[in-house]
Amino acid sequence: MRVVLSGYYGFDNVGDEAILYAIIHSLKEYDPNIEIMVLSNKPEKTAETYRVQAVNRWSLREVRAAIKSSDGLISGGGSLLQDKTGRKSIPYYAGVMKIAQQLKKPVFVYAQGMGPIDSKINQMIVKHVLNSVELLTVRDQQSKQLLEKVGVTSPIELVPDPVMGIDTSSFQSSWLSQQDFQGKVITVSVRDWENDDFAFQEIARGLDQLATKGREIVFVPMHGKHDFKTSRKVAELMKNSAHIAPHDSTIQEKMAIIKESDVLFGMRLHALIFAAVGYTPFVALSYDPKIDSFANIVGQPVLGHVESKDWNATGLVEAVEHILSNYPDELEKITGVVMPLQKSANETAHAVIDSIKAPSASKAPLAYKKVENR
Repeated sequence: MRVVLSGYYGFDNVGDEAILYAIIHSLKEYDPNIEIMVLSNKPEKTAETYRVQAVNRWSLREVRAAIKSSDGLISGGGSLLQDKTGRKSIPYYAGVMKIAQQLKKPVFVYAQGMGPIDSKINQMIVKHVLNSVELLTVRDQQSKQLLEKVGVTSPIELVPDPVMGIDTSSFQSSWLSQQDFQGKVITVSVRDWENDDFAFQEIARGLDQLATKGREIVFVPMHGKHDFKTSRKVAELMKNSAHIAPHDSTIQEKMAIIKESDVLFGMRLHALIFAAVGYTPFVALSYDPKIDSFANIVGQPVLGHVESKDWNATGLVEAVEHILSNYPDELEKITGVVMPLQKSANETAHAVIDSIKAPSASKAPLAYKKVENR
């Protein structure tokens, strides 16, 4: 059996690379003989890193040939079908799915976060393509509601983000082992944002207050040099010293750093997910509905929205200190919610493989429906 994976792969974004790692791991764990071909921006690096086959995602000839020789296309995960970050995302990812459909290959939409989809044309494209897929799974209730609103009538299943299925227990960070942290460790994930002066000033003020209380502040850049630059920008606004973890460390190392911390304060979705799978309580700062959705699913607080001024440094400090002062209860709460999600995260891969092996078999609903938005 051979499948093709389409997503935002090969761009050195830790969140999307973690998704790829998780999907590959789930597929191979269920079927060790499965062959996987990834559409990548850096095919040679992707092939070497994940021990799979990879082709240039920008070459129509290579993409078409890969899909033609496969048994099906997996699209996802991540936020692929949205038009907030650019006009090309939906035409590209929907176009790849359309190629598969024209070649009579089944298409599996894998734990995606949908939207926003503001363009009427893009709404029509998404409706047209998704109404002909074999399996349609999304990672939150808001994505499901959006698809229904634009006219998607295919059955839509709620499933955990693929990264929720990663076992972090054996992950370690050589950088972390070399540090001599004395106090509680607060990991921080920030990303660049237009008109971010207020947000970054308040974040820096809040982190300063936490550092004054003896907390160790550790920035974890999730998107390579991009987030390293932003982390340094915020750290330079602080009066107290802070640490910045290596921007080029591996997925496993970054997951280990967040897992070993006491609390995460984060903007990046997959920093929040890394915290959850490591049973680390977090406080989120939202810039997109996907942040609010995931925080709601795992029962963690959202401080506010990066563009609003209904939050401040004081609120940041209070939220983090509340977690630390009630740590046994907070740890029990996040563990109790996350464990069922971890157990069901791999079922999406099972559903894809089972569908390819027995396409005419009736499909049982995935178990995640029982624990959605707890």
